[in-house]
Amino acid sequence: MAVKEEERVLPLLPLRGLLVYPNMVLHLDVGRERSVKALEQAMVDDDLILLATQHEVQLEEPTPEDIYKMGTIARVRQMLKLPNGTIRVLVEGLNRARLLEFTETKPYYQVRVSEIIQEENSDVNIEALMRSVLDHFEQYLRLSKKVSPETLSAVADIDEAGRLADVIASHLPLKIEDKQKILEAVDIRERLESLLSILNDEREVLELERKISQRVKKQMEKTQKEYYLREQMKAIQRELGEKEGRMGEVEELREQLEELDASDEVKEKIEKELQRLEKIPTTSAEGGVIRTYIEWLLELPWNKQTEDDLDLKKAEKILDEDHYGLEKAKERVLEYLAVQQMVKRLKGPILCLVGPPGVGKTSLARSIARSLGRKFVRISLGGVRDEAEIRGHRRTYVGAMPGRIIQGMKNAGTSNPVFLLDEIDKMTMDFRGDPASALLEVLDPEQNQNFSDHYIEVPYDLSKVMFITTANTLHTIPQPLLDRMETLYISGYTEIEKERIAKKYLIPKQIEEHGLTKEKLVIHGDAILKVIRQYTREAGVRNLERVFGQLARKAAKQLVTEERKRVVVTVKNIPQFLGPEKFRYGKVEEADSLGAATGLAWTAAGGDTLTIEVTVLPGKGKLTLTGKLGDVMKESAQAAFSYIRSRADELNIDPEFNEKNDIHIHVPEGAIPKDGPSAGITMATALVSALTESPVSRYVGMTGEITLRGKVLPIGGLKEKSLAAHRAGLTHILIPKDNEKDLEDVPESVRNDLKITLVEHMDEVLKLALVRDSS
Repeated sequence: MAVKEEERVLPLLPLRGLLVYPNMVLHLDVGRERSVKALEQAMVDDDLILLATQHEVQLEEPTPEDIYKMGTIARVRQMLKLPNGTIRVLVEGLNRARLLEFTETKPYYQVRVSEIIQEENSDVNIEALMRSVLDHFEQYLRLSKKVSPETLSAVADIDEAGRLADVIASHLPLKIEDKQKILEAVDIRERLESLLSILNDEREVLELERKISQRVKKQMEKTQKEYYLREQMKAIQRELGEKEGRMGEVEELREQLEELDASDEVKEKIEKELQRLEKIPTTSAEGGVIRTYIEWLLELPWNKQTEDDLDLKKAEKILDEDHYGLEKAKERVLEYLAVQQMVKRLKGPILCLVGPPGVGKTSLARSIARSLGRKFVRISLGGVRDEAEIRGHRRTYVGAMPGRIIQGMKNAGTSNPVFLLDEIDKMTMDFRGDPASALLEVLDPEQNQNFSDHYIEVPYDLSKVMFITTANTLHTIPQPLLDRMETLYISGYTEIEKERIAKKYLIPKQIEEHGLTKEKLVIHGDAILKVIRQYTREAGVRNLERVFGQLARKAAKQLVTEERKRVVVTVKNIPQFLGPEKFRYGKVEEADSLGAATGLAWTAAGGDTLTIEVTVLPGKGKLTLTGKLGDVMKESAQAAFSYIRSRADELNIDPEFNEKNDIHIHVPEGAIPKDGPSAGITMATALVSALTESPVSRYVGMTGEITLRGKVLPIGGLKEKSLAAHRAGLTHILIPKDNEKDLEDVPESVRNDLKITLVEHMDEVLKLALVRDSS
């Protein structure tokens, strides 16, 4: 195939985003000043101009380096000036030309080019390439909608291979780089092969586009079909009056799903169940099961939560309004609020309020919810023995339901309530499982963000919940469960606290509930104290409130039947309302006694005094213990006895007293069980008093355990014991030196009235407690 090149000098017209091939006729709009002058020069000369494309479309004034080195020599056929100053030109491409150099750059580009003139001689290879190109172009046209089908018939009549390649390339929507590649292919075989490669790539892209389009179309058709059928079914149901049909149910549930604020996992689960529900006949029982399940999922508060009220002063005021005392529990709540205010996101703490019945554990939890501005939920775990009560039943069972935790969250309506698990120490276990182990996942801050309920089957986040548990004792709570909780002890109220609670909370509440006023029922302060001491015996105030309710009822009856204007309750007339005294409390002895020492005891109902009596009888050294004593107190008596035998000489006691005498130790009120590690020094003092015939001061009380060497060991419940001593009229109490740190818990008024002596050894106790004859 012959190729001839001729040099010539021509004006240059740079093209933007456009490329002209030989034998191609098209219109151009020319507006740039340099391009217009190049056109004018071409019209002056022989109407010939070089058309070359610039690399970057956005360049307004391209430099020689910005223009491709291969262009097309074209003849200017027409030129028309438009009203906006632009010139519209009709050009016809003639031959390819290689740009050799720029001879002038102003006022227009003038270049020296080498015109490429080809003489086409067809051979077998070229013919084969032409047919392949035409075949691929036909397939391209079948897939593409950007080129009209008539183009194929026009292209098929072209015999020259080079021209065929140029015409097909001009019809393809290619990038300028690809079109330029075709233009620069002077060799016809190379040009056809490049075009063939481009057509092949374009065809594959179009095939892929067609597949994607068909897939999208099918999906749209399916969605439209389902929508159309649903609308038809709705219309049919409206006509038949079947508003409560299955489709109506599903549509209603689907509307709720659109408004649900939950994770994609939850929504996908609900949608899947809705699709199952649609396919199940109305008469099928399974439909009701699925609907109930969907409703549970829709009604749970997945992401709905209340905003915490982080005003510490307001929270403190609310807690003080609702409860007197309980300082440690209140302080812990305020600490939580303060940290929440600092970090904005804190895993809910798990508090365990431990204490006797009636001390206000449940009502404190309710007050905590009020102070935080959160919803409050309470479930009682007393007697729960089935694991399914916590984790729910699997949906395969008839009558399956979620566990109490999920039920509580649904009732709360928010994902961050204060959740009270009441009586956690009263759970039991049997063949149905261990509910305490199921609670581990609920109360573990590292696990409860993905709590799994057997019924719900979708993980539920409990990490925002503030869990509070209550218990009367810790020893029945499994250790792994106890390890997840922060324990706060509420030991009970002192007499002083009970008196203030009665005046501030209990009496006003009972007066209001019984339709009375402060003027109609007056209860004197000393009468309140008598009720506390002699009509109730408890650590809390539940029975105390019940007694005041009884007083209010009696007063209401008198006001109605006897037409009285007011009822006054005093110490003297209390038996008229409440009957004889039900309880007695320890009082100071009338005189100093031999072999009788006053000990201080702690019970679940508070502190009390305990007289320990010792009698020495002729005998053979037998030690008798009575008063329904526990093992600890029996061992304390044995330790005191051994200590005295080892110190008989120093204490002026006959060293052989144990061989000549029997000793009987008795603690009065023998029907009541007694035990605890704090009666050692009291027993030793009573023994020494009986053996030395030295009386014990009736105004001295004592508490502490004893060792065989006479050391005094620490005890618990100092606050309650001190109050009992104060109430009994004692003026001097002896306590272990190691309990000095607990003195701050004793009310200041009690510390001022009592002389409190810290002792380390039994010798100090005897010196202070025994009244020895100075003669």
